[in-house]
Formats: sequence, structure tokens, C-alpha cells
Amino acid sequence: MDLFEKKGIKPMLIGLQKEPFDDEDYIFELKLDGVRCIAYLEPAGTELRNKRDLRLLPKVPELSGIHKHVKGTCILDGELSVIRNGRTDFYEIQKRVMTTNQTKIRLAALRHPACFTAFDILYLDGKETNMLPLMERKQLLKSVVLREDERFAVTRYIEGRGTALFDLTGERRLEGIVAKKKDSKYFFDKRTKDWIKIKNMVEEDLVVCGFIYKLNHMISLVLGKWDDGVLHYEGHVTLGVSAAVVEQLESYVCSACPFGQSVPKGNENAVWLKPEVICTVEYMADEGEGRRHMVFRGIRQGMLE
Repeated sequence: MDLFEKKGIKPMLIGLQKEPFDDEDYIFELKLDGVRCIAYLEPAGTELRNKRDLRLLPKVPELSGIHKHVKGTCILDGELSVIRNGRTDFYEIQKRVMTTNQTKIRLAALRHPACFTAFDILYLDGKETNMLPLMERKQLLKSVVLREDERFAVTRYIEGRGTALFDLTGERRLEGIVAKKKDSKYFFDKRTKDWIKIKNMVEEDLVVCGFIYKLNHMISLVLGKWDDGVLHYEGHVTLGVSAAVVEQLESYVCSACPFGQSVPKGNENAVWLKPEVICTVEYMADEGEGRRHMVFRGIRQGMLE
């Protein structure tokens, strides 16, 4: 069966994260903060799928006509997003794709319409294009687009100068950039070191207030922050937390919740700790939404001595 008819594409994923760099063998694009989306476009209509092959068009009905923006039959890789105040709003698009109520979806489509931004082409008029070098695919993508507007766009890129673009994303409070090797091919359902993410991250020291054992052997640390002598709940961090970290904290286990009598919602099964240990976390700062993509970086040196 032809790839377009078969559907089911699992997209290629980024395999590295690095510091900003310049290299003429790479192009650099803005990293869009949205939902990964494969668009199957043909004269008869539009089909949108996420990376698990679930249908997305019912969640974003305002994009049902984006097939009219291209010529022929093609498969595009890109990102679904909602843009507010000149920036992508991850929480708005995330909320949309999780909504099942059609009335709420229609209202959201009017209030905060979504857009699809294409950055790759995987198929055109009966032929798979994923084994072409990236720069050839970019030219092919450009050639099939008839027009762009607020619902459909093609991502822009610059060649060689990643550092300057990254600095600009910091000034604009954007997520970061992606570096892609110019001669890279596209391998379905693979992580590639030819694509590199470079993200704007912030470090902060927070109090370790407890830990929670989760499914699949995962562990979350419960975090807090002192403010005028009062300990405030600051959420969880899971990425980067290991059993070895918990072993370092066992001597601080206590029976009382350090936040007082009111246990923060979702922490009923926490093992509480004396609020005496500080850890460093890294995250993306998002005004109005707090910390995003939080990663544990370690116990602050000296706190356990």
C-alpha cells in the first residue's frame, strides 16, 4: 500500500541537545512550542495525525482546508500551535488536543485558532521523499506551497549562524532553536543526531520537601520555596531523578508535611522530608505559566555534608 494511503507515519525525532553553535553544514530554525503533526494533504481534503497516529483534525477543525494551500498530494511534517502575543502558547494547544467536548472545541477555534507550520516534506504525488537530503526536501516543500496565511505556514531557516538566532530567541522569550544537518535524510521512527535542539533554560535552587514513587519505577521530588519564613509548594520534578538521589535523602524522612496541615493536591502518597536540602533544577521560564520542562540537575553541593 502507498505511504499516503497507509498513514501511520511515526516522525523522526531530535537526538541531541547542545549549546548554541555556528556551522555552515547546518541550518537553524526556530523550535516551535506546539504539538508534532503529520499532515496528509490531497485535493480532496486534509488529514492530521499526531506522532502516535491519532487523528487531530477533530481537535482543530479550523484547519480542515489547509490542503488548499498546496498543490498535488503530499505528506508534510510540522507543528500544530496556537500563537498569542507573537509567541506560541503550548498550554492552549495542549488543552485543545485533550478536549473532547465539541462545543468547547468550536469556541476555542474561534477564540484562539490553531495553525500548522510545515518544516519537512516526506511524500509528493506517489513518491516518498524522505531519503532526499534535507536541503532538497526544503526546496521541494517550497515548490508545492501555493500560499501561506494565519492557518498555514512554512518554517524559515538561516544557514550557518546558530548563535545569533539563539540569542534572538532569548530576547523574545522563545523556546529555542533546532539545528539540522544540510545533508541529513529522514528516517521514520528514529532519533537522529543530525537534528539538535538548543533550548533557553533557567536554573533555580528549590527545597526538596518529599518524594513520590510512580509507575514504571519513576520517582518525583516534591519541591518548595521559602518566602518570608513560609514554605510554598512549587510542584514536582521527575526527569533526572533516580533511586540514588532518594538514597541521599533517606536520613531526612519525617512524618509531617512541611507545608503545614494542608497537603498539596496530588501529593497524598508523598514521603515527606525535613525541608533542609536544596536541589538545583533547570527549566523553561514561561510568563504566566511558571516552570516548564523541569529537569533535576542535582543536590546543591554541601547541603548533605
